[in-house]
Amino acid sequence: MEDQAQSTRWKGKVGVELKGPTADQIWPFLEDFCNIHQWFPNLDTCTQVEGVIGKPDLVRYCASKSDGSNESEVKWVKEKLVMIDRIERCLSYEVTENNMGFKLYRATMKVLPVEEGSKIEMSFVADPVEGMEEEGLASYLDFCLNFMAKRMEQTLLSASDA
Repeated sequence: MEDQAQSTRWKGKVGVELKGPTADQIWPFLEDFCNIHQWFPNLDTCTQVEGVIGKPDLVRYCASKSDGSNESEVKWVKEKLVMIDRIERCLSYEVTENNMGFKLYRATMKVLPVEEGSKIEMSFVADPVEGMEEEGLASYLDFCLNFMAKRMEQTLLSASDA
């Protein structure tokens, strides 16, 4: 039964290259696990709910208002940091609770040096989500990662102009 569940799991990887900013400049934005709302599109809040900042078992609560179909609906998720490696510039986290239909969701984010800057990679594994397709999840994560990269680049550019 477990083998069948694993074979139906969604798996994927998305990535974005940043021209200019180095991996050492980008990593602190992702390492700050409870401030993802500064980078992620349409995320209204992200707060620490348990654990120690920068350590495995840290849990964050992220929430956003509805996409417009129901203004009073809040979509939320609790995510636990399961691994962080500052030398390799990577972290892994998993969804522990949510109201968006995720049963199992784990992701790993890495910041890698490339010739003209850096690259952020995000790999994921998830159980199928009702009302969503695997390609839709991968496409959404790709959009979010590109959005985050642009915000990070703008932040670094603004800081260098100051």
